[in-house]
Parts: sequence; C-alpha cells; structure tokens
Amino acid sequence: MATGVLAAALLLPLQAHAKIEIAIPEVSDAIQTNVRAFLSLTRYAERDDVTDEVMSRLQRRIVAETRQALEPLGFYDPKISYDVKHDGGTWKVTIHIEPGRPVRLSEVNVSATGPGANDRAIRELIEAEELKPGLRLNHGTYERVKGNLVRVAKNEGYLDAKLTRHDLVIDRFERRATVDLEADTGERYLFGDIDIAQDVITDEAMRRLLRMHPGDPYTLDTLLRTQYVLDDTQYFSVVDIESGDPDPATRTVPIKVTAEPGRKHRYAASIGYGTDTKVRGKFTWDNRRVNEDGHKFKLELLGSSIVTDLTGRYIIPVMDIALEKLEFTGTLRDEELGDTRSKRAEVGAGLTQVLGRWQRVLKISLAEEETIEANNDSSTNFYIVPSVTYSTLPSYITGGRRRPYFFSAELRGSPETLGSDASFLQLRLKGERIFNLSELWHLHLRSELGITRIAAAADLPASQRFFAGGEGSVRGFALNELSPKDEQGRTEGGRNLATGTVEFVRDLPRNFGVATFFDIGNAFNEFTDPMLERSAGVGVRYNIAVASFGVDVAQALSESGRTPRVHLYIATQF
Repeated sequence: MATGVLAAALLLPLQAHAKIEIAIPEVSDAIQTNVRAFLSLTRYAERDDVTDEVMSRLQRRIVAETRQALEPLGFYDPKISYDVKHDGGTWKVTIHIEPGRPVRLSEVNVSATGPGANDRAIRELIEAEELKPGLRLNHGTYERVKGNLVRVAKNEGYLDAKLTRHDLVIDRFERRATVDLEADTGERYLFGDIDIAQDVITDEAMRRLLRMHPGDPYTLDTLLRTQYVLDDTQYFSVVDIESGDPDPATRTVPIKVTAEPGRKHRYAASIGYGTDTKVRGKFTWDNRRVNEDGHKFKLELLGSSIVTDLTGRYIIPVMDIALEKLEFTGTLRDEELGDTRSKRAEVGAGLTQVLGRWQRVLKISLAEEETIEANNDSSTNFYIVPSVTYSTLPSYITGGRRRPYFFSAELRGSPETLGSDASFLQLRLKGERIFNLSELWHLHLRSELGITRIAAAADLPASQRFFAGGEGSVRGFALNELSPKDEQGRTEGGRNLATGTVEFVRDLPRNFGVATFFDIGNAFNEFTDPMLERSAGVGVRYNIAVASFGVDVAQALSESGRTPRVHLYIATQF
C-alpha cells in the first residue's frame, strides 16, 4: 500500500528541510492519543530540520508502530495505510486505520485472600468491575487493577500484600482474553510507638489532636487525616509525619510527628464584592494560641451595604480538641433583611461535640434586639434562645469515601418562662444530595425547610424570620427579596420557609464544569397557601479538592419582565 508513498519520498526536487503534520481521521480519541504516543514521527513533529532521508526512515516505521499502539487497546488485527505529501515546508502524514474487531474479555477472576480479603476498600476495588466479561480488552485497565490490588491493600495496613497470580492470556484467533488476578493481603500492621517533637502546645493536647493511637490499624488515610487536622488547627507552621520501618515481628509501624510553631497572632484585612452584599470589607485578628492548652481568640469586623457586624469569640478545645470545643461569643450586628432591619446585641455559649459521623452543637444565646419594620415601626425585646443542632461531618474529617450528602437540623426556641419577652419555637432543616449519573454527569438536589410556631408573627424578631432569594436559595431573585409583604409591597419576613433546587452538572477537562439548574421556593406565614417562586439558569464551575467555585446566570420564571441576575457560586465538599 505504500508504493506511491515511497515514490513521493524520492522526488528529489523537494525542499530539504520541513516540519511534520500528522492526521489520524475517523478513529476515537483514545486510539489517536495512543498512536501519536507510539509514533517516531511525533518526536519530530515540531522540528524544522526533517530531511528527505529522515522522513523516508520515519515513514517505514508507521505501520509497525501503529500496530503496537493498537494492541494495548485490544485491537490485534487492524488494517493500516498512510499517505505522505510534501507541501511547501511541511510534511503532511495521514494515517488511515480500520481497527477491526477487538479482543474481548471472556473470563475474569479478580480476588483477594488473607486476613484483609473482606476489607471494605479491597472489596470495593474488586466489585468495581473495571474488568468484566464482554468488555474490550484494555491493557491499561488491566495494569491499573493489578497495581491497585496491592496498592489498596498496603494503604489499608496490609504492608506484606503481594500478587500471587497475575495472568493475562490472549487468543488472537478467537479474539478473546482471560484475566486471573489474585492478591494475598498478609496480616494487618498496627500503629506502634508515636514519638512527638514539638513545644507549641502541651503533649496531652497534641496527642488528642492525632487521629491514631498505638495499637490502631495502620492506614494511609489515617496519616493523611492527621496531617489535615494538624494543619487546620493553625497552631503550627510546619508539620511532618514520618512512618518508620515496619517491624515484621510485632507487625507495627512507629510514627514520628514533628511540628514547628506557627505565627501566634494573625491580622487580615480584605475587600471584595458579592452579588448579594455588593462591596464588602472584613478585618480579623486571630490569637491562635492564647495558652499552651490551645485556647484561641478571634475578633472579626465585617461591613457591607446590608450588614455591619462585630464579633468576638473565645474558644476552649475540649475532648477531641480538633473537632470539639466550648465557645463563648459576643456580637453587635446591624442587618438589613429585605425591607426589615435588625439591630441586636448578643452573648452566647456553645458546646460542639462529635458523635460518630455527626456533630452536635448545644448553645444558649441572650440577645436584645430592635426590629425596625418596613413601615418604620420598631420594637425592642429581650430573648433567651437555647438551641440544639445536629449536622453531618465533612468526609475529609471523618475519613473514608467522599460522602455524597449533607444534612443539618436545628431546633431553637425562646420561652417566656425563662425571661424572654415572647415565646417561639423554630425548626430549620437543610439537606443536599449528589447522584453520579455517569463519570461526567451529576445530579445535585438541595432543599431547605423552616417552620416557626409563635402566637403573633409581629413578636418574632427580624433575625429569626425567614427570607428567600439570592445565592444558595432561589437564584434569579435578589437576596432576601422573597417573603410576605405589607400593603405597600415591602418585605417583612415570614414564619416559614421552603426552597428546593435541581441541578445537573457536566464535568469538563481541567477541573471545569457547566451546570443547568431549576430553583423553587419562598418564605411565607401559612403553609396552606404558599406562593412558590421559580427560576432557572446556567453556570460554570471550577472544582478543587474540597470546594467548587463558579458563576451562575439565573432568570426568574414566575414573574415576567425581570432581567437575568448573576450570582457567585461557592460550595464545599460534604
């Protein structure tokens, strides 16, 4: 097939030096990528000194190298031809490929033996079915699964894990292949002695930060979570966690943790812009180590077009000091909520506890709040508000697989029997769930529900009323725009709230993504006749390890004549 090509290469009047352009039409991206990686031509493509002699030598390798590139993808009987043309200063090479019928997996056995055979991470790898009968043979997938069998076992503490069988048998004539992979996990190793070198906080406080203790199962995930927790405390500038040599006799791994002190005081000032808050500024002062027990103090001043807030916090770590704390707060806050305004002074104390994969916050607040209604009527009342909140902990704190859901429930109230000027009881629920429809497509569901019981709506302080609209609510409407209104159409806030979101996300290369969404919801006083507003829109996303950022453009659907609104999008990992 290459007779005409060789003749073209022997036309001596052509220019002596040229570049190379390679085209591989009518095949998949995977085939193109692999072929380009195998071709000697690729290494010369950007050079401008390719002579006729060099080109003649390179093109003789095209068929053999293309065959080699197709075999790892399961194509063992392809038809290959190519054309070479010399156009001015460029060699134009077109490779035509008919891959043919691929080799498919006929029998697959992937298994593990030993004490770790039923370990969750190992079972999930085996049950993932990356290799299963009927699939096209892909050498890359085979090698990945083979390597992961041992890698996952070692990550879970089975440091003596090894492959006992790794056979890939290919019948080119019948176009079928059999896979037989087996790993022996061996015994699980445990954490041994943990040596700590630091003089930042007390040794007792430091050990309560660690996610592992001597005798616990050794896992890589535990070491990574410990690294994250120590970095997140902001006590230290540098943290190094080093595993020593495993001891086969005791099946333990010694650990050394070295930490250097971070800056004690941190001052920060920032200015920014939010689609809901407009221009905003913030100043913070952090005393990261009030004493050797790890106490902290934080002062924060926030100002924007709708809120001014000065808050001080004194934090005492307790029990699991990375996650549990006793916190005392004092706040002065002036805030616009729709057409209503809240001015309050508040002090409070809260205890944060971890219960398995849940976090519980017990809190009591004492507040004096002036509520200025949309018609400028105002009232000042004193409230004592005890509350309890349960929420799921982020998966990067608890360890294991990334959790596809988030849930939070808060019950709060203000009883007159404790000295409040009015009694109310309120329940707030929030939930999110992500469904992976495929490798690239995802469905996000989000909902929020608020219910208040109070004798008279006017007795509910403005800060405890519900509003909807804006980022994280019903996009396409302004922040706090949706709520019951007075006779002049001014928002007053409601006793109840219901919102929901359905969002489809499509992943793109380089951590980008696009989204389309539908929002519905409102704040209202009675569930008997809520007027639910609706909006829809599109957005772009950029994903990092623990968060996503983006911009959304939303159009209100339930009210005509509105122009689209732009919203910033920020979401953290569950």
